[in-house]
Amino acid sequence: MIDLPISKIGNLELNVLQGPMGVGISGKSLASAVANCGGGGMIPAVGLSEARNAGGIEINQGNYIKENQKALRAEIREARALVSPGAKGFIGVNVMHALTDFEPLVQVASEEEVDLLTASAGFDPNLMSLVGKNTKVGIVISYGKFARKVCEIYEKAGRLPDLLIVEGPKAGGHLGYGRRKLDNPEFLESSLEREIQRTKEIAEKFGNIPVFAAGGISNGYHIREARRWGAEGVQIATAFIPTKECDASKEFKMLHLDANEEDVVIIDSPVGMPGRAINNDFLRKVAAGEKIPVKCLYKCLKKCNPKEAPYCIAKALIAAQRGDLENGFAFTGSNVHLSTRELYLDAKGEFVTVRDVFERFSREYREAA
Repeated sequence: MIDLPISKIGNLELNVLQGPMGVGISGKSLASAVANCGGGGMIPAVGLSEARNAGGIEINQGNYIKENQKALRAEIREARALVSPGAKGFIGVNVMHALTDFEPLVQVASEEEVDLLTASAGFDPNLMSLVGKNTKVGIVISYGKFARKVCEIYEKAGRLPDLLIVEGPKAGGHLGYGRRKLDNPEFLESSLEREIQRTKEIAEKFGNIPVFAAGGISNGYHIREARRWGAEGVQIATAFIPTKECDASKEFKMLHLDANEEDVVIIDSPVGMPGRAINNDFLRKVAAGEKIPVKCLYKCLKKCNPKEAPYCIAKALIAAQRGDLENGFAFTGSNVHLSTRELYLDAKGEFVTVRDVFERFSREYREAA
């Protein structure tokens, strides 16, 4: 039975917001499964044309924007078709400001009237003018002080965000923190609670905008803890990877089930930001100074310089999503070691379902009362 507490974003109701995992990890299958369990199923717009392509037409600078828009529109519609009638959840989209085609992707999400659009990896003061009134907007931040800036700018623009998501330093993927802080155990343990409380103080001054906690939240005990901090809801990503419905390959999922705490490393991404990933031979080669030739067919990230990049991060992430871990790697959250074979493989050795995970979250949440 799923009986997690309900969070509200305007007129939207949900129990858990599923974190967007780019380049095809959380696509239509995972997002719709989460929606069917009463959650917010989020589709990340990054890399969808390549993730869906799988050997089709060549995507280059000439057709990159068009193909990405086409892929996102199709993914949204296909995800919605998989949501059962009467399901209490919804389908949303995440777009990173760091993408060169940020505005065209926001346009598609708005035209499709997704219930929620979240924006991360940067800030665009013009975002609200790009989003239709039928779509709620969430902003991902790392620090409470940035929440004040965001709210002040958007208030002047005539529309405040509907949600603030505080993503702590235990999150997977690209992170909004410097290496020194990410290497500080005390900061890792205390930052999210502190920034949730600071953000709430600011959110209350701008009309009680709901504040969600993200980063390192992997089970029902963590959900209960985030609620005690004052968060109105939570965003969870890594804990949904080793499920039947996750859109990644079996190899990608098993990599997460077999990862220990010692396997998780902070890397310097080619886009100029630190990121958290599972160490493997590909990353060890990069760390040793080996440069993997980059042939950039499309400039997908604003801050990436193909001439200086040690490898193409888009191709590396796509390779991993498809199971080719010799030529790629997997981003992950710091608590990936909590995703064990005992929790995620059934008696037949098959991956458990998203509903199984939600039901376990519910049991753990009750136990933590």
